Amino acid sequence: MRCAHGPEGEVWNEVGVSSRSEIRQMVAQAVEALQNNRLIVTLNGTDWTAAALEIVHYFSMFVLVGSVAIVDLRIMGLAGQKQSALKLARRLFPWMWAALAFNFLSGFLMFAGLATSYIPDPTFHQKMEVTFAAVIFGIIVQWKVAAWDKSPSTPLAAKVVAAISLLLWIGAILAGVEVPAVSGIG
Repeated sequence: MRCAHGPEGEVWNEVGVSSRSEIRQMVAQAVEALQNNRLIVTLNGTDWTAAALEIVHYFSMFVLVGSVAIVDLRIMGLAGQKQSALKLARRLFPWMWAALAFNFLSGFLMFAGLATSYIPDPTFHQKMEVTFAAVIFGIIVQWKVAAWDKSPSTPLAAKVVAAISLLLWIGAILAGVEVPAVSGIG
């Protein structure tokens, strides 16, 4: 497909339609349809269901971050010295992943209720970026903990990864608090 650049840096395809403009319009329509979905309206529009979503979201975040924090602190050598990091991780990572699933689902349902407000909000984007990075570091810790645990002493790289993981999860919590405080959404 041949493309040419139009005004404001837009990319035009061979039929003369702006790709960015079309994509923005499609995203806007999808977000609006999601926000107006009957189930989403009901879940977010009824006081007790909206409160239940928030409770599930916050509680699952506590379980998620608590599980990760315990493993990260063990890897950094700041807690649980009498137990191997691998055994601790094997016990706690299932809780972490279950809590992440509940957190994602409840967060998505809350997001969907105000999707047209969240999509353009830079504070929300920052929250999602920090949370995504925290999940990536959680995956790295889970993948590497067995190898790190075999070492006579925890490698410095492991401690750095665990510290970054912990800081990212703290950042995700703080960013989550900032969304309604800064943007007024939520």
